[in-house]
Amino acid sequence: MKFSIIAAVDKKMGIGIGNRLPWKLAGDLKYFSKVTFGDAILAASGKMNVVIMGRKTWESLPEKHRPLKGRYNIVLSRSALEEPTGGEWGALVLDKLNVVNSLEGALVLIERSPNVGGVFVIGGANVYAQAIAHPDADKIYLTEIEGEFNCDAFFPPIPPETFEKKTVSEMHEENGIRYRFAEFTRK
Repeated sequence: MKFSIIAAVDKKMGIGIGNRLPWKLAGDLKYFSKVTFGDAILAASGKMNVVIMGRKTWESLPEKHRPLKGRYNIVLSRSALEEPTGGEWGALVLDKLNVVNSLEGALVLIERSPNVGGVFVIGGANVYAQAIAHPDADKIYLTEIEGEFNCDAFFPPIPPETFEKKTVSEMHEENGIRYRFAEFTRK
């Protein structure tokens, strides 16, 4: 099951501090929503995208935005009772919390669900590290933020032998912070 990774990073590949984003960039949130929602063609086909995140990322989302609407939400938690095996685990539930205990468990659950469009890993650091090393990681959407934010959580190094930067947007500026959107693809 091919999947993408989406993140925003500062100059030192920082992604967060104290389980929160250290910046407020409406443009980046809009980009995140646009990428992870998919398009009208996908929606017309009856398929929805999936977002996979760790428990801490889930807890960092404002409660009013949990689960992320219009997408299947999968949370990885070591305390999940079992891997998906059928029955209630047999298919994803839209706009509800689906919990599994590993990235592999999430991919199994996704493969069993017929109405899946794209799949996006959205954090945090440990989940990104697992995802970037996974052979099915196909694309990385990265918001590159100029500046350093004293982060305590970091995106893993992007292996140049595996991924190459294909596109970079023009520079944006918001709240005195400059950023751009880059896309990496598997070689």
